[in-house]
Amino acid sequence: MANQLENYALGQWTKGSSEGQMLYNAITGDEIATASSAGLDFGAMMDYARKVGAPKLRKMTFQERGLMLKKLALYLMERKEEFYTVSWATGATRADSWVDIEGGIGNLFANASLRRQFGDQPFYVEGETHKLSKNGTFVGTHILTPKRGVAIHINAFNFPVWGMLEKIAVNFLAGVPAIVKPATITSFLTETVVRAIIESNILPEGALQLITGSANGILDFVESEDVVTFTGSASTGQMLKAHPRITSEGVPFNLEADSLNACVLGEDVKPGSPEFDIFIKEVTREMTTKAGQKCTAVRRALVPTHLVEDVQIALGKRLATTTIGDPNVEGVRMGALAGAAQVKEVREKVEELAKSQEIVFGNLDNFEVKGADKSKGSFISPILFLNNDPFNKTDVHNIEAFGPVSTIIPYNGIEEAIELVRMGKGSLVCSIVTADNDIATEFVLNAGSLHGRIVILDAECIKESTGHGSPLPLLVHGGPGRAGGGEEMGGKRGVLHYMQRTAIQGSPNKLTAVTQQYQYGADYIEEDKHPFAKYFEEVEVGDTLITAKHTIQQSDINAFAALSGDNFYAHVDATSLEGTIFEQNVAHGYYILSKAAGLFVLAKKGPVLLNYGLDECRFVKPVYPGSTIGVRFTCKEKISQEKKDENDVAKGIVRWLVDVYDETGETVAIATILTMVKKINQED
Repeated sequence: MANQLENYALGQWTKGSSEGQMLYNAITGDEIATASSAGLDFGAMMDYARKVGAPKLRKMTFQERGLMLKKLALYLMERKEEFYTVSWATGATRADSWVDIEGGIGNLFANASLRRQFGDQPFYVEGETHKLSKNGTFVGTHILTPKRGVAIHINAFNFPVWGMLEKIAVNFLAGVPAIVKPATITSFLTETVVRAIIESNILPEGALQLITGSANGILDFVESEDVVTFTGSASTGQMLKAHPRITSEGVPFNLEADSLNACVLGEDVKPGSPEFDIFIKEVTREMTTKAGQKCTAVRRALVPTHLVEDVQIALGKRLATTTIGDPNVEGVRMGALAGAAQVKEVREKVEELAKSQEIVFGNLDNFEVKGADKSKGSFISPILFLNNDPFNKTDVHNIEAFGPVSTIIPYNGIEEAIELVRMGKGSLVCSIVTADNDIATEFVLNAGSLHGRIVILDAECIKESTGHGSPLPLLVHGGPGRAGGGEEMGGKRGVLHYMQRTAIQGSPNKLTAVTQQYQYGADYIEEDKHPFAKYFEEVEVGDTLITAKHTIQQSDINAFAALSGDNFYAHVDATSLEGTIFEQNVAHGYYILSKAAGLFVLAKKGPVLLNYGLDECRFVKPVYPGSTIGVRFTCKEKISQEKKDENDVAKGIVRWLVDVYDETGETVAIATILTMVKKINQED
C-alpha cells in the first residue's frame, strides 16, 4: 500500500482518504504516495488562520517578522540536502532543484532584508504628510495595516518549493497567515519542506497550513480581507477569478499565467560575436532547464531573417549535446517532465503546432534516455520548430507546449520584431540580446507595455546576469494580458499587496500618536536632558531640543567655501548676482546644515555611537549674512536593530527631524538625519 501524504490543518498533521490521487516518480514511474484532502474543513482552516495565526503575526513588528524569515531561511538551508533528495523524483536535475530549493530560500533571505525599509511597528506609514489647512492644524498621510484575513496560494507543479516560499515570505512580512495549495502532482516535495518549517517552531501557530490534495471548494469561504494568488494555466486562473465569492466580496486575486515569452536576437549581432553565443546559450538553457517547465521559458526565439540558418544550426548543435535521463547519472543535463499527464499534454501541443510549422530538431518518439527506462519515466525530447511565416501562421503566438519546446521566428527590422513579440498578447518576460543601445531603447519603450519584465543581455552583463528566466524577489514578477495581469514579489511593492492603505487625517498631535512618527506641527517634548545623552530606550518620539542661535557672517560663508572648495558664484561673488534670485551672497545650504549640526550635537561621549546617514534634505529659503538661525531638533522615529552576534553592541536607529529656522521663525532648511544609539539593555 502506497504512503499517504498528509495535510497540515488546524495545527496538526492529518491524512485524507487512502483512495486519493496516486503520485509517481517522474524518473522511474514508481508509485510514491497518495494525496487526498478528504475530511478537511476548509471553512474551519480559514477561520483558524484568521483567529489564531493572524493576530500573532499582526502584533509582530516588521523588524520581528523580518528576523523570523531570516531564522527560517537559515534553518531550511541546513536541511536543503534532504529537499534535494526528494526533488529528484519530480524529474529535476541538481541545477533545476537549485533554482527551486535554494532560489526559494533566497526569497526568504531577500524579504528578511526588506525589514530595513520599514519602521519598527506592525504597520507602515507611506509617503509624506500633507498639510491640509492654512495653519497646519489639519494634516493627512497614508498608513498601511495588515489585512485581517488569510492568503490562499494555489501554486503550479513546476516549482513546488520556490512557488510556496516566494509567496509566503511576502505575506508573512506583511503580517498575514497563509494556506498553501501546491499542485498535487509534486506536492510530496512541498510537504517535505512544510514538515521542516513546522518542526522548526519558528512561525507562530496558525501562520501556515498545507493542503496536498484537492482544494476544490475553498474559495466558497473567502472574505473581503483575504488574498488569493494563483499560478498556472490562464483558463483555470480565469475560472477561479470569476468565482462568485471572489467577485461579491471584492477579494484581491493575483493571477500569474503561463505565457508565450520571447527572446529576440538583435539585428546588430553577427555569428561568432559574444552576443550571438549568448543568444544560443540562453535559448538552449530556457528550453532544457526544468525540461522547459517554466512559466518564464522562451517559447519564441526571434531572429533576423538573414541569421535564421546560422541560429538553426547553432541551436541544433547545442541541443544535440543535451543528455536526457536520470539526473543522478553523471552527464545527464535534462531530466523528465513532472508526470505522464504532462508528457501527454506536451505531445498534443507539439502535434498541434506541427500543423503550421516545421520541426527542425528533435523527435517525440525517437530519442535516447540515459540511466532510465524511457517507457516508464516521463521523458521527452527537446523540440525546436521553425515558423517561416509568423504573421500568417499564428498558432505559435497562441499555443504553448509547456515543455522543452521553442520556435525560431524570422523578422525584418526592429519594428517587425516588436510587432511579433506583441502578438503573444502579454508575457511574464521578454529578453533581447544586443550590443546596440538604440535597438535596446526602441525595443523596451515599444514592447514594454505587454511585458512584466524585459531583460537586456550583452557581453557586458552576461557573466553576472541571472538570465532570461529568473524572477528576482526585489523586482516584480507577473505580466499583462495573457500572463494574467498580476504582480507579485517586487520588494516592498509585493508586501503592500497584503496590506490595506488608509488615508488618515487629523491634527499633527493625533497623527503622531497613531503613526508613532513625529508629524510636523505636533507638540514638542522638551526636557533638560540633551537627546544625545539618552539611551535608545529613553528616547521618545517628539523629544525636542531647541538649540542656541547663530548669526551668519560673510566670513562664515568665505571660510566654508575655502574649506569645502565650493566657490559657486552665488556664495562668493556679489558682482555676479544680477539676474539671479539672490539679493546678496547667500550661505551654502550645506554650511547651514553643518552649522545646524554644530548647534544640536552634544560634544561629550554618550550613547550616540555614530551618525548613520541623511534620509532627506531641503533648502527652502535663502540665508544671507546677518540672518540668525536656530534648530528645532526632534525625534521623528525609532527603529530597533538586532545584534549581529554576541559581541555586537545592542543598538537602534533614531531618525531626527532637523528644522532650521531664521529670525522670522520661518524654516530655511529641513532634513532627516539618522543616529545609531546604544541601548541600556545589552542582552537585546
